[in-house]
Amino acid sequence: MEAPRNILLTLVLGLALAIMIGWLMVIGRSILIPVVTAVISVYVLNTATDLLRHLPVMRRLPMILLRGTVLIGFTLILFGIGLLISVTVRELAELAPSYEARIEGLVVQLTELFNVETDRTFTDLRQDFFAEINFQSYLLAFIGSITSLGATVFLVVIYAIFLTSETGTFPQKIAAAFPQSGEAERIRGVVNDINDRIGNYLAIKTLINIVLGAMSYVILWSFNVDFALFWALMIALFNYIPYVGSLIGVMFPVVWSIAQFGAIGTTLGLAALLTTAQVYVGNYLEPRWIGNQMNMSPFVVILSLSVWSALWGLPGAILAIPLTSVFGIVLRSFEATRFIPILLSQRVPEEDLQDANA
Repeated sequence: MEAPRNILLTLVLGLALAIMIGWLMVIGRSILIPVVTAVISVYVLNTATDLLRHLPVMRRLPMILLRGTVLIGFTLILFGIGLLISVTVRELAELAPSYEARIEGLVVQLTELFNVETDRTFTDLRQDFFAEINFQSYLLAFIGSITSLGATVFLVVIYAIFLTSETGTFPQKIAAAFPQSGEAERIRGVVNDINDRIGNYLAIKTLINIVLGAMSYVILWSFNVDFALFWALMIALFNYIPYVGSLIGVMFPVVWSIAQFGAIGTTLGLAALLTTAQVYVGNYLEPRWIGNQMNMSPFVVILSLSVWSALWGLPGAILAIPLTSVFGIVLRSFEATRFIPILLSQRVPEEDLQDANA
């Protein structure tokens, strides 16, 4: 009787703690998102540094120089992405009226094809729609959000620089802060587990997204789609979001191709090739390179995606898998909460099966 009561108490306290943490994450999102992004970025940077150390030439360089090189590359890439997005969105805003006219012309062609152009109700509906929808105003509003994104990127880079510079002293700080027998070792084990799983997952996922972005760019360029590099970047970034990210990433350039070309056949061909690239990466390349390192059930993945998106929007959707995995690793390190990540996993780890059969 005592055991079920303790489990119930743990669940109630855990739920209360989760609600409290969720509330703090909502009101402190402007502070927490850059910090959490920087911490996760440092895991990726550390993994990239370890990979560089295995190269014949790089292994002779001091660690501080390797970390500095990786950090400089990371900074340049982030600011390059921010600059590309900002410039492209401004150009899209300038071209929005011509694209809007092409969409309206395509609608007119479709109405003539299906013989509904003389329908007074449909004509009024079409005119009201294009009178209400102002694509240029929506793009200008999106430009405003780019400014805040740029400020977030700047904070992420600053935090990542300082966190990277303190990476070497972290083990000594843990040993001094937790002198109790076994505590420092357990914390170091948790940190190492997070580093191995999150760092490796994100590093390989990033490489996969680069491959997907390159394939998508070739397809978009071959169709002569405007701003092909920008759309390929969007496809690569959205692919961090599980399940729905690939669909959203392809949807943007496909819909925009309607505005550019005004031809359904071209749009269908573009959609087919982009979808083929997504299927190849998602069903062949990603399972071979990543497998199931996170060991989360599909239901937990969807649930975590919904929760983190509700808390932090698009950044939460991108960070959903690594953040949920971090919480699972931390909960697993305590005996009282060890059952939670086991129940949420897709397959029971071998060590847990051995403990259950012992």
